Amino acid sequence: NRKQAQEMSACTERYTSVLLDENRRFSWKNSSLSVKITTILAPTRPVRRAAPRARIIRISPRRRIAPRPISPAAALPALPEEQRVEVFNRCSIEELPWLREHPGTLYPDVPQVLRALCKRYPLYIVSNCQDGYIEAFFQAHGLGRYFTDYENPGRTGLPKADNIALVAERNGLRRPLYIGDTQGDYDAASKAGVPFLHAAYGFGRIDRPVPSVATFGDLPDAIRRLTPP
Repeated sequence: NRKQAQEMSACTERYTSVLLDENRRFSWKNSSLSVKITTILAPTRPVRRAAPRARIIRISPRRRIAPRPISPAAALPALPEEQRVEVFNRCSIEELPWLREHPGTLYPDVPQVLRALCKRYPLYIVSNCQDGYIEAFFQAHGLGRYFTDYENPGRTGLPKADNIALVAERNGLRRPLYIGDTQGDYDAASKAGVPFLHAAYGFGRIDRPVPSVATFGDLPDAIRRLTPP
């Protein structure tokens, strides 16, 4: 009958998969997986060894900072240029075991919401981070079971837009939705041709009206209500 046909049509027009951003800079932060910063204290031993008199700047755990990809020159301006990449890479390597032992605090109900979402949609992560960072996040919080695939520039050398497209192609995604909290997330999703849902509880704003959620717990209902363009 007409009602059943309308219901079937509505079902086929819904999103069929969800891609999440999982970002960080010296600490767990997530727009989409929603990790609160509890401490910002990256391992600094490689810096101390290379420049014993270098001033290490520590940031208050209460300060909200939007992580962005950072270059060795920006992270380590006091070091000679020839040392920056080597020390930066050593910091990244030492950061991973440290983060597994010092995870951030998840926003309320993250495991429960992910458990509910993964029953309706395959979940993926595409984030700007080094290779091994997402795995450390999974190990620290036990959330890896909810995700089908993930990608990052540390593994591919590609920008976020290309990694979004790569994950979509690799998994045969037909109507994916990308969830992030920054303008960069929106721009990357748009470039990849993937609709965007703004995690407004995160760290950034978007320069135009887009669908948004105020809390992590709002995600299931928001995704159900959205219709692909």
